[in-house]
Amino acid sequence: MDRILSADGTPIAYRRQGEGPPLVLVGGALSVAATDAALAALLAPRFTVATYDRRGRGASGDTRRCAVAREAEDLAAVVGAAGAGASVFGMSSGGALALEAAASGLPVELLAVYEPPYTPGTSGLQFKARCTARLRRLLAAGDRGGAVALFLSMTGVAEETAARMRRAPVWPELEAMAHTLAYDDALLGDGAIPAERFSGVAARTLVICGGFSSAPVRAATRSLAEALPRGRHRTLTGQMREVAPQVLAPVLTEFFAREMYVYGQAS
Repeated sequence: MDRILSADGTPIAYRRQGEGPPLVLVGGALSVAATDAALAALLAPRFTVATYDRRGRGASGDTRRCAVAREAEDLAAVVGAAGAGASVFGMSSGGALALEAAASGLPVELLAVYEPPYTPGTSGLQFKARCTARLRRLLAAGDRGGAVALFLSMTGVAEETAARMRRAPVWPELEAMAHTLAYDDALLGDGAIPAERFSGVAARTLVICGGFSSAPVRAATRSLAEALPRGRHRTLTGQMREVAPQVLAPVLTEFFAREMYVYGQAS
């Protein structure tokens, strides 16, 4: 992997593959560049795809004093390394990061996100507040395993499945990244969609959800698309949180390729 320094001097590891216009993939919680390998491979015939280890994960550095602005700077560094005119796709909390970066001035014309995990509404905000409080307690106590288990339960992983994962070889890797769950938690604020802040997102944005995802998740993505000045919404039939790369890739290819063509014609 190559490395580039973020604005605060933190090294961020990334890799590029493929040929064509640059496209940066932003992973969600507890993911690294390799997590997006299957999707990147499917997109590589049409784009030069950049994947990266977010701060505190994999081969990237970490200051342990992370803030949303620092992660936005990390993404800006990767976008700069990817090449002029780079587009961005963000998965889950990576989508929230991409939107925050765009709202803070990241120069992207095209943006797509899949189910950023906002939880608007009274019950959703209460749920987010409880999870934030519990996550902080677990991390303060050094209970990395508990923090990972909390994240898994929040994403709908059954207790039996989580118990099996604790015995799997991947578990120590997840625990090593457990502190970064606080970074993802910060990206989502109180759980509400920050409509006022996102009103400044100039990028043409595709907000995607799965047709088998829960009703609150689907409703949140529609509200998010409506909050974005140039947002549109799409539902992928038969998909849910763990979207199949072979289903997602053609949708992203169509959106980015077509919008790049339209933008090029308009220019």
